[in-house]
Amino acid sequence: GWTISNRVHSQALAAMSPDPSLKKGSPVLQFTVMLESRVGALNGVVKLIQECHAEVLGVKLAESSDVTLARIVVTDPDIVMQQFLERGIPHCMLEIVVVELKDGVSSLPGCLSVLLQAETNIHSFYSLLVRSDRDHPLVAFHLEDTEFAVSLLEKQGFKILCQEDLSR
Repeated sequence: GWTISNRVHSQALAAMSPDPSLKKGSPVLQFTVMLESRVGALNGVVKLIQECHAEVLGVKLAESSDVTLARIVVTDPDIVMQQFLERGIPHCMLEIVVVELKDGVSSLPGCLSVLLQAETNIHSFYSLLVRSDRDHPLVAFHLEDTEFAVSLLEKQGFKILCQEDLSR
């Protein structure tokens, strides 16, 4: 099913974590939550996330007639996952790449060019809400070949954020 257990979550995080000598921090995780296509469904999930003292940093919706998929990035994925499990909210999690655009939106074409050089497909792309302590826009990518794309982005001077960078 859609709900991921704590054991599977731990195994997935261990498998996704890069060599600690190469990069500090945990990969940024994105939830995909199935919502009923009804008024207020997203509001209910956002309120639940806030009730467990986490913040929503980004949302991308994909709607159909029966269900809406909400892709959500939060400040504390572990506590949110626990709430989703306890309340039986169908979800899955995957690693995404969050890039800081140091020169603002004008550096987006350069970022996309690097991903083209990496010859990796972009499955999903959206901006994140910038916290008040950050001056630069953040963009989230779900990529086909994350490791190679990240290495090229870093070589070109793009900062790749980890989950701890997004947490309070």
